[in-house]
Amino acid sequence: MAGKVKFILLGAGGFGAVWCQKYLPDLTGENGIAELVAVVDINPEAHRNAIQYLKLDPAQCYTDIRKALQDNPCDFVAIVLPAHLHEYAVDIALEYDKHILMEKPIADTMEGSASIYRKVKQAGKKMAITSSHRYDQDKQTLQRMIHSGAYGQPHYLVGRFTCNNRSAVSDPSAYAHHHFLISSAVHHFDIIRTLAGANARTVYTQSWNPVWAPFKEHSAALVNIELDNGVRAFFEGSKSNATELNGWTNDYFRVECEYATLELDHRQVTVRSDLGFPHPSSAEMPLAEQRTWTHPWLIELFVDWVEGGEAPPNNIDDHIQCTALQFAAIESGLTGNVVDVQSFLERHLQQT
Repeated sequence: MAGKVKFILLGAGGFGAVWCQKYLPDLTGENGIAELVAVVDINPEAHRNAIQYLKLDPAQCYTDIRKALQDNPCDFVAIVLPAHLHEYAVDIALEYDKHILMEKPIADTMEGSASIYRKVKQAGKKMAITSSHRYDQDKQTLQRMIHSGAYGQPHYLVGRFTCNNRSAVSDPSAYAHHHFLISSAVHHFDIIRTLAGANARTVYTQSWNPVWAPFKEHSAALVNIELDNGVRAFFEGSKSNATELNGWTNDYFRVECEYATLELDHRQVTVRSDLGFPHPSSAEMPLAEQRTWTHPWLIELFVDWVEGGEAPPNNIDDHIQCTALQFAAIESGLTGNVVDVQSFLERHLQQT
């Protein structure tokens, strides 16, 4: 295993447990592409996930990040910690001159996200964000259909994420007290940017909390976005509805193109057109096929980048645009103003 890229996993409980159970076994096994040299979690009970599922020696499990980095030479760290700890972990990774793969969001504030971005760029290190939903099979199928040009240019798109998440207030690990656009919509904004093939120019949000919803901050939002290539987007999101129409992984996106309407609903992609041959009046399309999707694919792309390959599409330069749209949408919902997303981003990046 001496020639493999080596990494340390920061966080083995919470979502880190999912990394240990689902994402890393094939990637770090005997025939894997990378070597996990240590796991860090302040809760020793969480180490069991790495020991059981990844066959890691208990001696390679730590509660102290710096001790793990001092004892174990590696190429990068994978940060799977709560968002408010991201900058702390990034600072230590950069202190030890490591590349970084990190769970979304970059941070839980725009100020924190911009600070992390500046530090990573100044250090000259590679960093990517595992914004996994954009890289799922169904969303990639829709994206590739749009970008093929076979259906002409898109001119607007509609997205929806609605569910009943009111019980989240009883779960301290849930984002019960965060604005909906922090806890949920960051993935959908990432998808919207990708489907449109452009970054956001402006955003206007109406956000609120219904009187019956138990959340402390806004749990519903209607968002209008203009992309810098002229494509418009409308997004409906709520976690305080009475039922789930399109929840996690069962997304709804409809893209209106020159020659056809492309619709993704509950992992099924349909093409519709009234323009006649060669465009079908209605046809269900097969999903794209490849060996891996979501996290495993993104981890593979990042390892290839560390080894000298091309930067993956989820690199921090791309994802800071998603973050800017996310927090600009929140600002718009709180102020009632249209927000220029690029000016919003530049203002935060220039802060010291």
